Amino acid sequence: MQNIRSYTRRSIAGLLFPSLLVLTAFSGCNRNESSGDALARVNGEKILRADVDKYYANQTAGSPQQPVGEQADSLRLNILKQLIDDEIMMQRARKLGLLATDEEVDAKFTEFKSPYTQEEFDKRLKEKNVTLDDFKRDLRRGLTVEKVFNKEVTSKINITDGDITKYYNEHKAEFNLIEPQFHLAQIVVTTSPAPVNNGKNDKAQNEPEAKKKIQMLMNRIESGEDFSTVAMNYSEQTNTSTNGGDMGFIPESSLKADLQAMQAISKLKIGQNTEPIPAYGEGHKLVGYRIVKLIAREPAGQRELADPRVQGNIRQQLRDRREQLLRAAYYEVVRNEAKVENYLADELLKNTGAATKK
Repeated sequence: MQNIRSYTRRSIAGLLFPSLLVLTAFSGCNRNESSGDALARVNGEKILRADVDKYYANQTAGSPQQPVGEQADSLRLNILKQLIDDEIMMQRARKLGLLATDEEVDAKFTEFKSPYTQEEFDKRLKEKNVTLDDFKRDLRRGLTVEKVFNKEVTSKINITDGDITKYYNEHKAEFNLIEPQFHLAQIVVTTSPAPVNNGKNDKAQNEPEAKKKIQMLMNRIESGEDFSTVAMNYSEQTNTSTNGGDMGFIPESSLKADLQAMQAISKLKIGQNTEPIPAYGEGHKLVGYRIVKLIAREPAGQRELADPRVQGNIRQQLRDRREQLLRAAYYEVVRNEAKVENYLADELLKNTGAATKK
C-alpha cells in the first residue's frame, strides 16, 4: 500500500544544500529607486540588493553555464519574491510573539551539524560563501515560519473518522493491491565520477572505488549503524538518499525486471538487507552496486477500512492536502495585508517598455 505524500515541508537542511537562503531584517528609510541598496520594501522594511545578489551567487555556484539576460532577471525576480514572502512571515511572527528563541536555534543547529565533522561543515559553508551567522540566521527564519504555520494553520486542522470513511468509500480501489508490493530502501554506489549530493559529499570515482566503498558501507551496517543514516550520508542516488534511501512501495512485477535483485529480496525477512548487489545498465554494463533493505511486504488483495494502516494512510493524505491548501491560502492573506513595493519588478517593466519603443 503506497503512502503518497502530497505535501513536503520546507527542509532547513535543504536551504544550504544546494543553496542557503539568507534572510535579515532591516530598519526602514526613505527610498524610491531600485538603483540603490533596496530592491523592495515590505511595510517599510527594505529587502537589500546585496541579499538578492548573495542568494543568486549561492544558487548559481558551480553551474557550468551561468544564466544570462532574461533568464538571469527571472531568477533574481524569483529570489526577491521569496525574500518578500519571508519578510512578510517574519513580521507576522513578531506580531504574534512567535520568533524562534536562541535555544531553539542552537538545538536545530546542533541537530543539523551532527552528521559532519567541523572541517566538513566549514567546507560546506565556504563552498557556498555563507558565514556561520548567515546560516544561523536562516535557521531562525525557518523555525519562526514553521511556528507561525503550526499556530495559525496546522493546529487547526482536524481530520475526523467521517472524513476517513468518506475518502475510503470514494477511493476503495486505491486500497486493492492487484499484486504484492515491497517497501524497500537502498544504498547505491555508482562507478560514474559525476558529482552527487549526499550528507558527506562522498563519491566513488570508478569501479574499484565503488566496489571498495559499497563493502565499507556493508561493514558499517553489519556493525550496527543505522541503515537510513548510512544511506543519507553516503548513497549516491540523490532522489532517495535524502530520505534515508527510502524507495517507497515497489510492485513485484517491477522487481522481476532485475532477477538477481528479486531473488535476493525475496529471501529477506522484514528489517533485513541484502549483500551488495551489482547494478547493470545498457548492454549489461556494470554501473554500480547497491544494498537493499526490506522494510515491509504487502500481499495482493483488498485492504479494509478497519486496517489501522489504511486509516493512517488516509489520515496523513487528507492532513497533508488540507495543510498544503491552507498554507497557500494563509500566504495570500498575509500578502494582502502587507504593503509591498517591488522596485526590481518596476524596473524590469520599464526597461521592457523602453526596449519595445526602440
